[in-house]
Amino acid sequence: MDSFEVNKVAGGVLGTLLATMGLGLFAGWIYSPGEPAKPGYDLPLAAAETAGTGDSKTAAPAKPLPVLLASASVEKGASLAKACGACHNFEKGGAAKVGPPLWGVLGRPVASVGGFGYSEALKGKGGDWTLEKINAFITSPKGYAPGTKMTYAGEEDPQKRADILDYLHTLSDNPQPLPAVTDAAPEKALPVSTEPAKKG
Repeated sequence: MDSFEVNKVAGGVLGTLLATMGLGLFAGWIYSPGEPAKPGYDLPLAAAETAGTGDSKTAAPAKPLPVLLASASVEKGASLAKACGACHNFEKGGAAKVGPPLWGVLGRPVASVGGFGYSEALKGKGGDWTLEKINAFITSPKGYAPGTKMTYAGEEDPQKRADILDYLHTLSDNPQPLPAVTDAAPEKALPVSTEPAKKG
């Protein structure tokens, strides 16, 4: 191969390299990515936790349980509790199913139904079932008693829980009275009079 042929091949290779470099520069100029306003990326978990919650400063404060119970409905609670009937018996003297019977549960010692196989997590709780304890348990069974056998995920709506509690408290020969609203809610401040004081 003479020098002319070598120059032709070398020129072709060089031309191809230059064309490739030119295309790369041209493409980079057209499709150059924009610089982000702030470096990094928002994690999906953080977005999921804050979605729908709004500004924490403007979030409504949680109502005390006595206030929720004051507006609770036994009928709504009985309707909501029907879903629990697959695992629990609500009848007086009813036998245990997958879960223990719930007649007379309020005021009964925790994990005390004879012959029922409670989890160690629930056995370790001790004390009696109160409205507050049942409310905490049905909010998140696994959160209240980690290791519990109860597979119920929990009820997030506080008013629905109050309805269920209102129903459960009737399952007794002598239902305990519900707590008065004044027991948990501070008394309202007396109105301040704007009239000038009368001289006597």
